[in-house]
Amino acid sequence: MSRIGRAPINVPAGVNVDVDTANYVISVKGPKGTLTQNYHNRMNVACENGVITVTRPSDEKEDRALHGLTRTLINNMVVGVTEGYSKKLEVNGVGYRVAMQGKSLNLTLGYSHPVIVDAPEGITFETPDANTIIVKGINKQVVGEISAFIRSRRAPEPYKGKGIKYEGEKIRRKSGKTGK
Repeated sequence: MSRIGRAPINVPAGVNVDVDTANYVISVKGPKGTLTQNYHNRMNVACENGVITVTRPSDEKEDRALHGLTRTLINNMVVGVTEGYSKKLEVNGVGYRVAMQGKSLNLTLGYSHPVIVDAPEGITFETPDANTIIVKGINKQVVGEISAFIRSRRAPEPYKGKGIKYEGEKIRRKSGKTGK
């Protein structure tokens, strides 16, 4: 049995969970906002006494996979509306910098033009200094997607390490040409 799917999810105070078993939709409302997610029709989700449990009908391979996935998605929703998620990116390189332009990011990354990244709904950007970006939001998937999109504008290269990388990410460096 899935060890992840078997674990119950404790709902903190101030969080309302609404499970619509007819349409297979779960909605979580908390102090930071509201998230809604569809779940697979083979999974059984129940919320009783501040505890959410996910059960599966059988031990088929697909059901085992969906069991842990459904529980993790619901847990991510509960954590998102209470604490929120954030990713920190670092910009390395001579002349590479970041600035806020309203709610958008203005990235100077060595191109002939600035790169502008607009914040989607529910996402906020912070730039504590010219070489740091913090992406914050309540939806873990969207925070990860936007962070990956920003990183892809100038991924770190292996020779000098210039580019945008996640905080704590190790760049595998290569030695350059060897002269004779």
